[in-house]
Amino acid sequence: MVEKNKLDANLQETPVDATHYRGMIGSLMYLTSSRPDLIYAVCLCAQYQAKPTEKHLHADTSMSLTAYSDTDHVGCQDTRRSTSGSAQFLGDKLVSWSSKKQKSTTISSTEAEYIALSGCCAQILWMRS
Repeated sequence: MVEKNKLDANLQETPVDATHYRGMIGSLMYLTSSRPDLIYAVCLCAQYQAKPTEKHLHADTSMSLTAYSDTDHVGCQDTRRSTSGSAQFLGDKLVSWSSKKQKSTTISSTEAEYIALSGCCAQILWMRS
């Protein structure tokens, strides 16, 4: 896609199958996980998704962002480092997860949980922005 190319809303209101369009955008969003060079173009197209009709609006209102975080204190016996894990759900669908060894050793399980929680919160803030 050419940068600085201007897209605008369909002012003639040509009928578009909103379900098909959302499906295409969803497939392209999945593709961006392995092709980050497509993110700009896909996000630009996603701005023009057709607005949901009344029957879809009721179903979409239950979409809430929920996150879970956990850690295993001193999970690695060799390095004495803990492993953080988190999962973020939009409605009942998993949209993001992570599991990684923490960069530093911790003195208590509370400190390890705090590090895991801060990583989870950073992901939530990024998702909301």
